Amino acid sequence: MLRRTIFSALAAFSLTACAATQSAERYDVIIAGGTVYNGSGSAPFVADVAIRGDRIAAIGNLAGVPAAQRIDAHGMAVSPGFINMLSWSTESLIEDGHSQSDIRQGVTLEVMGEGESMGPINDTMRAEMIRQQSYIHYDPTWTTLAEYLDYLVTQGISTNVASYVGATTIRVHEVGYADRPPTPEELARMQELVRQAMRDGALGVGSSLIYAPAFYAHTDELTALVAAAHEYNGGYISHIRSEGDHYLEALDELITIARTTGARAQVYHLKPAGEANWHLSEAGLARLDAARAEGLDITADVYTYVAGATGLDAAMPPWVQEGGHDAWVARLRDPAIRARVLAEMRAPPQGWENLYRLTRGPQDVILIGFRNPALRQYTGQTLAQVAAARHTSPEDTIIDLVIEDNSRVDTAYVLMSEENLERNLRWPYTMLGSDAGSMAPEGAFLQFNPHPRAYGNVARFLGRYVRERRVMPLEEAIRRLTSLPAQSIAIRERGLLQAGYYADVVVFDPATISDHATFAEPHAYSTGVRDVFVNGVQVLRDGEHTGATPGQVVRGPGWTGWNH
Repeated sequence: MLRRTIFSALAAFSLTACAATQSAERYDVIIAGGTVYNGSGSAPFVADVAIRGDRIAAIGNLAGVPAAQRIDAHGMAVSPGFINMLSWSTESLIEDGHSQSDIRQGVTLEVMGEGESMGPINDTMRAEMIRQQSYIHYDPTWTTLAEYLDYLVTQGISTNVASYVGATTIRVHEVGYADRPPTPEELARMQELVRQAMRDGALGVGSSLIYAPAFYAHTDELTALVAAAHEYNGGYISHIRSEGDHYLEALDELITIARTTGARAQVYHLKPAGEANWHLSEAGLARLDAARAEGLDITADVYTYVAGATGLDAAMPPWVQEGGHDAWVARLRDPAIRARVLAEMRAPPQGWENLYRLTRGPQDVILIGFRNPALRQYTGQTLAQVAAARHTSPEDTIIDLVIEDNSRVDTAYVLMSEENLERNLRWPYTMLGSDAGSMAPEGAFLQFNPHPRAYGNVARFLGRYVRERRVMPLEEAIRRLTSLPAQSIAIRERGLLQAGYYADVVVFDPATISDHATFAEPHAYSTGVRDVFVNGVQVLRDGEHTGATPGQVVRGPGWTGWNH
């Protein structure tokens, strides 16, 4: 309450001071007469927002003040740009830097790094990246994470970008795909790679622990990496080790790492998965509340759908995936190994997470992306439909598709409950992450069916859950999309509409903002966002992309450039 009172007082001061002292100023843009949601969670107010260069210059009554461009925002909401806390735009921005599906929802910052990041890479990893490319083809000329992010800016991007360094990427760099702990020497090198990434501007360490080879990392290894990041005020963010039968224990692991290192920690896409585990939702939030009460900075993000999306690898035991993709597929071709894998897929999982068994059955498994053109006839079909067409069991079909596609096969699993989703949204420390790329209904993107969250996550939150379901007031929803994530990743001068901050600004209609993408028709833009500015440059005008690419790298708290 005190925080909101302070923000309200600052807003009132801004209104009077701007009118009194800046009438002689000239601005590049004035967004006039909109209802300002400044990102703090405080009550909205009607005001004008002025932009000069890449910064917000003034907020107040700017009637009569000259500007090169004046935008009428009467009846519209004006807010800071939205932050996508879990973006998989790592490759989609290489293919098309316009980031259309996110820009049209008001997203101005893509945060990457869920377990895997685009650096650091060595020659072996670079060759693997090229070999595993599917719809999007590129030459990874970079070595470090910072070089990759700078590469995006050089190519031209419409959104800003930031990234955690991936714990999986660090492990593969030094240990490869082996199921063993790192040696002391390897762990020391892994820590130094984290430190270098932090000095280069990474946000912290990200992990994704249900997948091989990330699954092979024990808590002490993760703690060592996070401790290295925390030397530079970096955080930890994790797809926890279990979202199913061991959900609470997995939350405990994240809390333990935060407690041991002192680092901020965030749970990726907070959810108990599988109907048998839905009752764990309240107990999970109680654990997070207890951790916060002891002084730990624990937060979470979610996407606004009851189906998740990953690959068919999440339906197979990690041991068969040891050694990397090629070794995994080769093992599946061995009849004896295949028989063992089938038995384990059909039995209650022992020490690993089987997303297929967490669904109600093959009708809740949707196949959404293939590398092999001969298999793309199955895109959008359920596992039940494909198994029936091929006259094979669901488990055999999973194995056959992985072999034939020579990929993990992009897959959606219906796992969550609507009640729990709303409960987790209401938790005051929950943010939004699409867990998807940012794309457009054209070109290479039409070769697969993305999860609809790629086109609708934020709009669905503001339309379905805020406007229709009333899970929270709009000013609180804007805080979850702006200042709360900016604080959680410790970035500077973003996340608020405040003079001196970067001019990442969204103008949208709260009464009409809506998502339209579905699993059947996923390539459908959301509507209701009218204008978007990134670093003071308009990238969306009257709902249409301008073609501008003003996106920059947003550096984390350890960046050495802050010392200059």
